[in-house]
Amino acid sequence: MPDPQSRAYNEVLTPPPMWTAMPAPFRHQIAILSTLVLVMILTRTHHFAAITDASWAVFFVAGFYLRAHWRWAFPLLIAVAVAVDWYVIQRSGITLWSHYCMSPAYWCLLPAYAALWLGGVWLARHDAGLRWKTLAALAVILPLSVSLCFLISNASFYWLSDVVAAPSMDGWLANFGHWYLPFLKVTTMYVGIAALLHAAALAVGLARPQADRIGSVH
Repeated sequence: MPDPQSRAYNEVLTPPPMWTAMPAPFRHQIAILSTLVLVMILTRTHHFAAITDASWAVFFVAGFYLRAHWRWAFPLLIAVAVAVDWYVIQRSGITLWSHYCMSPAYWCLLPAYAALWLGGVWLARHDAGLRWKTLAALAVILPLSVSLCFLISNASFYWLSDVVAAPSMDGWLANFGHWYLPFLKVTTMYVGIAALLHAAALAVGLARPQADRIGSVH
């Protein structure tokens, strides 16, 4: 057994550099995308009354993991969202554009979801692995991204749709205040779950090579 004071032994016990949000192997990213699509389908269709829509969190998490493939990953998620909306509305027995949610404001979901995606991209670029500054970055960018997304989607629906008979600034501010926190809470809940799973995966990934390196010394 090597001398505990030896340089080689101490190097073995030195933790490797913290993992960062470098692009995962492509097969892992496909698995992540498939999982996110499944989560969106299961929650956006409201099959289970106790499960709320995770779409906002899906776009944020996708921006974090799939930023290198935004040219096809982002449009694919948009297509899935539209397809799910079409399915749910058609199943209710009415045509797509006759539903009250469908208006010119629906197209504003593109920049709204893009705000969430870009929030995930920003977090990935400031990711420091299992360190407190990563959590601090998440605590900053997630509310900002959700707030921008909500501002775009809520304002466009209020002012551009025919649902509100007599829109006014006071009415919009009241509507904004009524729905903002629920959307923030739901998105934070889902992103928090994703963050815990991400941290667990990093912890396992750090532990395995460390154990292999120590084992090779004995």
